[in-house]
Amino acid sequence: MLAPSINQSTLFAMIGIFKTNIATPEDKQHVIHAIHRNFEVGHCHVDLEDCDKVLRITEMKVEENAMISFVQQQGFNCEVLD
Repeated sequence: MLAPSINQSTLFAMIGIFKTNIATPEDKQHVIHAIHRNFEVGHCHVDLEDCDKVLRITEMKVEENAMISFVQQQGFNCEVLD
């Protein structure tokens, strides 16, 4: 039996939701710009008002672990939000 084919549009519809410690508007802009410069993504948003400082990325074309490592390289905590 052949494995089911994976639709490319399904791969690109992934949404990443991460808990971070991004705290300032300047840090928020830094991370968002860095993500857009280095990855193919749709919209990025950090909710500074939320207690988990949620980073939400639409149309994420990268694995979660790669994004977590990248945000950590920018100097911030990052983990998948449960």
